[in-house]
Amino acid sequence: MLRTQLVAACLLTAMGTVWMQLAAAQATEPCGTVVRIDTHAGSSTRYSWVPGRVQEGQADSIAVILLVGGGGAVDIDDAGCPRRLNANILVRTAPLLQAAGVATVLVDAPSDWRGGDGLAGFRMASEHAKDIGLVIQDVRQRTGASAVWVIGHSRGSLSAANAAAHLAGPNAPDGTVLVSAMLVGEASGRKPWAAQTVFGAGLQTYRGALLVLGQAADNCTRSPAERMDALAPGAQASRLQVARVTGGPRSVGRASSLAGCEVHEAHDFVDQDEVFAQGVLRFMRGGRF
Repeated sequence: MLRTQLVAACLLTAMGTVWMQLAAAQATEPCGTVVRIDTHAGSSTRYSWVPGRVQEGQADSIAVILLVGGGGAVDIDDAGCPRRLNANILVRTAPLLQAAGVATVLVDAPSDWRGGDGLAGFRMASEHAKDIGLVIQDVRQRTGASAVWVIGHSRGSLSAANAAAHLAGPNAPDGTVLVSAMLVGEASGRKPWAAQTVFGAGLQTYRGALLVLGQAADNCTRSPAERMDALAPGAQASRLQVARVTGGPRSVGRASSLAGCEVHEAHDFVDQDEVFAQGVLRFMRGGRF
């Protein structure tokens, strides 16, 4: 009896050791290749790059630059994994894009904009647009992509719009997707950059493809779905679509609030990852969302 108990105890110990080793392996599994480039005024910017899976018969090779909202500092570790803002719709759907053959590039905030407010008002600075252009140029050379797109969500839409409006040549994006874009600002003495909106980026000069994407039930004070069409007049984009996703667990008509700007809200396309990814893929490949 004692011998049986000892054998059982040894087996349990061995199984526990194996489980811990597997868990440790999974925890250290890389999320992407970390690339560091020099950017404005002696700063550096890191991004995590994951190539798309090769698809049989696939004629294009697309790479997407992912610009998350909030402060924009995702705190990429040495394994290419974001330690912050990792529940964002762009981070969640990156594996779906990769599975469809699209390379994803998750960009961190530059080294000198990693404080409490992250990118703050720098999102609309010309230096920020140039930094994104350097990322685009590096990605073109590194991946050989036939097209490089930028996708900005929430406050990331400010960065994407800034880059689209002010970059040219190989540093410019071939297409831009503004998701839950910042359409309404709030003047604030403490944080004056809260007044920034995509309307101030000068998108009228942009000539690439442009998708303006929102969720019909988005009740975030900064991104009301009913204002999305205001971006269309005067646009010179080669292709333009304003699309509102319906469905999902949140209802249309709720009172607007800043709480509606959070993850797990319509603003972040909660429970609609597949719909989001498939629609964006269709648009990037020449179709309609």
